Amino acid sequence: MERPTWLPKYIPELQGLRGIAVLGVVFYHCHPRLVGTWVYGASLWGWAGVNLFFVLSGFLITSILLETRHRPHYFRNFYARRVLRIWPVYVLVLAVVYLEAPWFIGPPVAEAVKTAPWLAYIFFVQNLFHLALPPALGQTWSLAIEEQYYFLWAPLVRLLRRPWLLAVALGAAIVASPVVRLENFRWMTPTHTLIHLDGIAWGGLLALALYTLAWSRRAWLILAVSGGAAGWLAAATIAGGTAFLDSALAVCFAGAVLAALASTGARNPVNAALRRGPLAYYGQISYGLYMIHIAVFIFFGWFDARMDRYGMAGNLAVVGFRLAVATAVATVLWYGFERQILQLKRFFGGRAG
Repeated sequence: MERPTWLPKYIPELQGLRGIAVLGVVFYHCHPRLVGTWVYGASLWGWAGVNLFFVLSGFLITSILLETRHRPHYFRNFYARRVLRIWPVYVLVLAVVYLEAPWFIGPPVAEAVKTAPWLAYIFFVQNLFHLALPPALGQTWSLAIEEQYYFLWAPLVRLLRRPWLLAVALGAAIVASPVVRLENFRWMTPTHTLIHLDGIAWGGLLALALYTLAWSRRAWLILAVSGGAAGWLAAATIAGGTAFLDSALAVCFAGAVLAALASTGARNPVNAALRRGPLAYYGQISYGLYMIHIAVFIFFGWFDARMDRYGMAGNLAVVGFRLAVATAVATVLWYGFERQILQLKRFFGGRAG
């Protein structure tokens, strides 16, 4: 299995897709303030940005694993790079939220720390149990799923040498997730990993197909447009409001990711918007923005209270203020913290970014 010769190592369009995903999540968490505006309906679908993140992660991580599985220090390099990417910001947000517990949580620091599910945070299993996470940390459920995916998928890619065995494993996840959602087991949380595996699995299957099938870019692009359109149509019609909605969205987003891959470098307005400008910038700071935006909303809650008297104009001011401040904080976090730590990746194979 080899990377297609036409596919470059770095695909800038994927940054734009990350930007769309994180902005969708941010606006979803602002949707009560958008009631009565023309974007309210779209903001209600912002939660699907997490599904797009899952597809992107499934593709990128599987691509890395396929390319490095025959190299020395496979596990050390992969897990060290994942720790450098995820843990520093994660630990920083945990520390800030709990050290400023009276502001972000309510009770004093000592009481908040005593009731905190530290083992769940450390082992990234907070999505598997019915825990009362502080709102500022609620978004970490998706991070837990990705960490569990990294932990299990890397050994499988190393051990299952034949592509069809990996495809069977991914196909099983794609089929199992909607079935589990349909069963609606009481003991499962709404954020349980088994419920949300299909997005990551579709991304992984996409990478496996690209590395296995010697198709032309044109053939992949046709498949991408067809699959993406089919997924979007299903989500808007027969899958809407059912256990298969996430499945349809996963197909739609897999099509979008594949289209970005197959058309990378193309000179058209869509690719240009994904490669550079606001969407690409938000893609660059997406992890930090995703992790801190709810804490920022809570910290500046006093501004929300002052704007309440102004009706819709006040609501729009709140949304604009939230986006501006969260963007500023994520920017400082990226340039002053994340990017510096990511330079250490060079010690574990590959580029530093």
